[in-house]
Amino acid sequence: MFLALKEMHYSKLRFGLIIGMMILIAYVVFMLSGLARGLAEEFKKSVEDWQAEEIVLSDEANKTLAASQLTRSDIDDVQSSTKAPVGLYSGAIKGTQQDITVFGSSKQAFLLPELTQGENFKNKNDIIISQNLADTGYQIGDKINIGQYEEDLTITGIFPESYYTVSPVVYTDLETWTSLKFGDQPFASDEEKPINAIATEEKVTQVENEEGLDLLTTPELIENIPGYSAQNLTLDAMIYFLFVTAAAVIGIFMYVITLQKTSIFGVMKAQGIRNWFIAKSLIAQSFLVGILGTGIAMLLAYLTSLVLPTAMPFAIIWSQWLLYSFVLVSVAIIGGLFSIRTIAKVDPITAIGG
Repeated sequence: MFLALKEMHYSKLRFGLIIGMMILIAYVVFMLSGLARGLAEEFKKSVEDWQAEEIVLSDEANKTLAASQLTRSDIDDVQSSTKAPVGLYSGAIKGTQQDITVFGSSKQAFLLPELTQGENFKNKNDIIISQNLADTGYQIGDKINIGQYEEDLTITGIFPESYYTVSPVVYTDLETWTSLKFGDQPFASDEEKPINAIATEEKVTQVENEEGLDLLTTPELIENIPGYSAQNLTLDAMIYFLFVTAAAVIGIFMYVITLQKTSIFGVMKAQGIRNWFIAKSLIAQSFLVGILGTGIAMLLAYLTSLVLPTAMPFAIIWSQWLLYSFVLVSVAIIGGLFSIRTIAKVDPITAIGG
């Protein structure tokens, strides 16, 4: 390590360039990670907040909440200690054209979020909204219109920030939700009115008339949110490619530096210094490049997250950042290992004579 530090101190410019490249690569990794996790959170947060054990959909929905079509009569077919109907509607607030997701459920449903302000919906056309929607200029008592629904909706409560498919979340009762989504469309009876899903707080013990129904866990439902898996795979693939790029960049730089020091290695070998001692110095340099580059990049990424606009989804998962840091340092060391064979092939007589 002493030899590695002395050489790095002597060749500040060379190693400064390598560390600079490592900082840029690691910085992009952390920023992509933050954006990927932020987008993922804004796709699934409301579903995770339900803390449901299982979700029942129609079997022809291909495990997609929006495509599921059940009726209220199906609720009685699902045997579980605590269950709640779920209706899904995506629309926009008139005037501001703010995209939102409206969930309809019963007034005492276990999946309703805990309020930070106001009270839960009690009457038809009462709604509760997420804090991120309230931050755009809405407060308790305000009346809004959504989609083609002509009646005013009154905000009665606000709950913590929540998203579904990157849009703020609104909760209301089933009657209001049905009017929002289907307007004046007539139904034969209340039992025939549609819902999208049935969420259960405990495992389903039995399903009567099981044909036509599909039981999913929360992770399974999240994985089938349109665009969720494809988005994660794309961003994760970019991160993994950057790991390979880091190994290649460090490997090339260290190889070039090694070639430039061939005569020095020849003198060291002529003095009886073993290959492993020289190789350890090279590995130590790669390790220090990885540590310094990754550490500085993590700090820069964190500072960047503090000034990003609120509209940009960004989430720091420290356990993941630490894992990526370990991988980046590891690939930096692997990049340095490529030059060990060059050191081993150095012939003292030829190197000194050249």
